[in-house]
Amino acid sequence: MALELTDNNFDEMVLKSDKPVLVDFWAEWCGPCRMVAPIVSEIATEYDGKAVVGKLDVDSNPGVATRYGIRNIPTILFFKDGEVADKQVGAVPKSVLTSKIENLIK
Repeated sequence: MALELTDNNFDEMVLKSDKPVLVDFWAEWCGPCRMVAPIVSEIATEYDGKAVVGKLDVDSNPGVATRYGIRNIPTILFFKDGEVADKQVGAVPKSVLTSKIENLIK
């Protein structure tokens, strides 16, 4: 299952991670976010131990969303070594997200 990320735990869970991290920026009212949610959960299970997968509610945690300039949701940022390594805006097939993670694991 994907980790629940917040303004308080983001730096510890994402920026200090020794594994690649996928962060799904979402909101309860966002229809496309609900389409992506099951895909993000599947990826969290499949990549357990190889990558960190988390979700950040932009309404409850505006600090991180503002820091990374999140204007449209869903936005998925991929982090490696504490830096944004890739980005995906909008709902996309699972294969698009997994290929981005695979590139960071190598």
